[in-house]
Amino acid sequence: MLTHFIGGGPLAAGKSFPVHDPVTGAVVRHVHEADPEVADRAVRAAREAARDWAALPVGERAGWMRRLAEGIERRFDDLVAAEIADTGKPLEQTRTLDIPRGIANFRAFAEIAAQRPDDAFHLAGVLSYTVHRPLGVVAVIVPWNLPFLLMTWKLAPALVSGNTVVVKPSEHTPGSAAVFAEICAETGLPPGVVNIIFGYGSAGRLLVEHPGVDAVTFTGSTPTGTAIMRTVAERVKPISFELGGKNAGLVFEDCDLDRAVEGTARSVFTNGGQVCLCTERLYVQRSIFEEFCGRLAQSAREVEPQPMISAEHRDKVLSFYALARSEGAKVLTGGGVPVFNDHRDSGYFVEPTVVAGLSEWSRFNREEIFGPVCHVAPFDSEAEAIDLANGSDYGLAATLWTTNLDRAHRVAQRLEAGLVWVNTWYLRDLRTPFGGVKLSGIGREGGARSLDFYSEPTTITIKLEQSDA
Repeated sequence: MLTHFIGGGPLAAGKSFPVHDPVTGAVVRHVHEADPEVADRAVRAAREAARDWAALPVGERAGWMRRLAEGIERRFDDLVAAEIADTGKPLEQTRTLDIPRGIANFRAFAEIAAQRPDDAFHLAGVLSYTVHRPLGVVAVIVPWNLPFLLMTWKLAPALVSGNTVVVKPSEHTPGSAAVFAEICAETGLPPGVVNIIFGYGSAGRLLVEHPGVDAVTFTGSTPTGTAIMRTVAERVKPISFELGGKNAGLVFEDCDLDRAVEGTARSVFTNGGQVCLCTERLYVQRSIFEEFCGRLAQSAREVEPQPMISAEHRDKVLSFYALARSEGAKVLTGGGVPVFNDHRDSGYFVEPTVVAGLSEWSRFNREEIFGPVCHVAPFDSEAEAIDLANGSDYGLAATLWTTNLDRAHRVAQRLEAGLVWVNTWYLRDLRTPFGGVKLSGIGREGGARSLDFYSEPTTITIKLEQSDA
């Protein structure tokens, strides 16, 4: 039974709920669910710790970030096991991406914060300079697709900036957060600096509505982000949102075709398509369209299927497969449920799928699916490709495949997306800004921009008296 972590220790309170293994559908753990009293205790613990934590010099807080990174390294295998039990991810991905990125997040933001300069401006007889103050208590609401990676991506800059936090992981993926709570205690992190409560969306709503929470950072669906915005509007709380996506990929006839097929397959099918940065709309220049579609479909058939996070999400993805057929799509491959003839047949799997032939205004091409599927359509000109890519309510990420350097720069700068990859995908420098436009979010995190969100600048101006000496 997983318990909340409040004020530096476990708290067993609230009714319990089950967590299922997506690979088999079996229950793997039970978790306490936060009620209003639990959420209030967590926020109060964070507020009690806030003053002393904020008063520490940034170098000392950076030292705590490094110690947390070392704690993650000591519990590496436990975190891997917890992440796999909750998500069904492959061992290789979890060991080489999810947990190492958590370590890198703490170390990177420790260095970025320690080297952050303050502004100073001199005029005749006047000195103006800025200092950065933490926001206070930050509610950190984390999704299920990359639970440990995204939790640490938010925690590291929030903590090193001097904030205390209350974390609410997804109800589907509490395991790695529970291990991290133990790491906080083992490291000796001051009580109340990190608090973790478990539960469904209602638990997150309790944090968002709590008057003791000063800011909210959220990664998840656009409808949930919209609801949070309405809630925090009354108190004008700072928010940072990374929301949904309907990401486009552009493949030009001058691309390295082998590289484009391999990279596109990764961008569509990685983690069962359950990455906010995955490609769902693909546009291929007409001269190579048929060959590319055939090769991508073959790649899809060679992909090892990954489970959807839950039975409900599996059914949602399958409903979009059915929608594609009803809207007149041509299914190039997939479109159903794989049969393994083993324990996985009780899990939450769908087939990697490629479809074509739909209108840009079809529901399939307008709404986020978040599964291992893409729609492929041809284009004739560069201008048409840009218009097609930008013709979405979302704007998180895009991929561009071309060997023409001028085109790469020209097209990338015209795409309405927060991130554009050229001849690659999912390559991240933690110092660069991350976030989307339109319905894909508000604000930017990453590098100094994360520190900008998790702190507020105060300008101090001093009139210098002239000396008679």
